[in-house]
Amino acid sequence: MNLEDHLGDIIRKARAMNNVSASAAANAAGISETELSALEESGQLAKRFNFTALAQLVGLNPSKFEAIANGWLPSNKDLSIWREVRVFTTKDSDELSVNCYLVWDEVQREAALFDTGLDAKPILDCIVAENLQLKHIFITHSHWDHVEALPKIREAWPKSRIHSGSKSAPIDQRNKPAEIIHLGGLRVTHRETPGHAEDGVTYMVGNWQEDAPLIAIVGDTIFAGSMGNGNGAWELATQKIREQILTLPADTLICPGHGPLTTVAEENEHNPFF
Repeated sequence: MNLEDHLGDIIRKARAMNNVSASAAANAAGISETELSALEESGQLAKRFNFTALAQLVGLNPSKFEAIANGWLPSNKDLSIWREVRVFTTKDSDELSVNCYLVWDEVQREAALFDTGLDAKPILDCIVAENLQLKHIFITHSHWDHVEALPKIREAWPKSRIHSGSKSAPIDQRNKPAEIIHLGGLRVTHRETPGHAEDGVTYMVGNWQEDAPLIAIVGDTIFAGSMGNGNGAWELATQKIREQILTLPADTLICPGHGPLTTVAEENEHNPFF
């Protein structure tokens, strides 16, 4: 799987974060504004440019930035370590891809869904095939692509409990401070990670059998090698990533809303925004 954000996306986001004009960025890179515009649109390098100067100007780590340009990808993840985790990547007609995650306790068969993606069918089919009871639905943020299939999921499982960081959600659906949700022997906790979305939440699933690492479902807060659009709250977004996600144990599996799985160690080492 390719990164969610190509090189041009990263440049564009970094420019927006630090209010750097296209002309200033192009000048630092040693390319024309037309070439910069093409790069930001396609992510394709027409020619090598001054990675260090551009990265320093827009607030990126130069060596990590150049590694992205050279094709860095996170390692392939073996989900059999956790056993009871499934990733569903659904697409719309415009080829927008969205990830959601189903987790369950293998003994009691109690399941939790993290976001819903665009299509309920593969999720519902898996629940039936694995003989699961969907007890909880956790929403990382309320942007449409992450909750599009929620009505159909709720129609099939009306008693499942919804969890959200939205202040406009019904009181019984709002996450509570320091709340621990038990899913059989598993434990689900959360950290508020607003920035990309006002109601952004990161959910952690732990207490796996055989001491498998923690899983963090992060929505669009952070991607492999990049981060979600700050939507006018870039400083808050980066602060929450540093404080709430990159401080988790190094082997924590990061499960983003788009793009490949990664780890805290990989993002600390390779994400050019940090």
